[in-house]
Amino acid sequence: MDTMTENDYLIAWGLYAFAALGCLLVWMRLTRWMWRYLREPLRLLVAVLLFSPTIIDPVKEKVAPAIAITALDLAFKVGNNAWRAISDLFMYGMIAFGLYLIFVLIRFPIERASNARKEQAAAAKAAIKPDDYEDEQPFGVAGDDRYGRPPIPNNPQRSRIEPRL
Repeated sequence: MDTMTENDYLIAWGLYAFAALGCLLVWMRLTRWMWRYLREPLRLLVAVLLFSPTIIDPVKEKVAPAIAITALDLAFKVGNNAWRAISDLFMYGMIAFGLYLIFVLIRFPIERASNARKEQAAAAKAAIKPDDYEDEQPFGVAGDDRYGRPPIPNNPQRSRIEPRL
């Protein structure tokens, strides 16, 4: 006897989605210290495990989280949906990792070009010698020359040095 109405079914999925999103956010927080090429596939794996559905009742088209169905069927030996859920998890995982591989293959040359531009900019900055700046003094004279007039010889203000802004 199935006592779960359509409204109960939607509420259960909503609560599961909220809890799974919380688990995914905690997992992202736990894996943020890792090397990027290890962190991203692990995050993808957990997302696939948490959000992959599997059919539990083909007549009523009811689905449930595949990881939950697998765990319940293996732990309590109550149903025969474990293999279907495992195959769904595997299928969604292959699709997700295939898309991730395409994303990485697109991102890799873009990042290499960006890093090459940064290295060229750093090399160009390092190539500018400090000798080029020796003729500029960091402090200017506080005399009349700051207003475009020639300095007066033996001006007492010439002994005072102010920073040039």
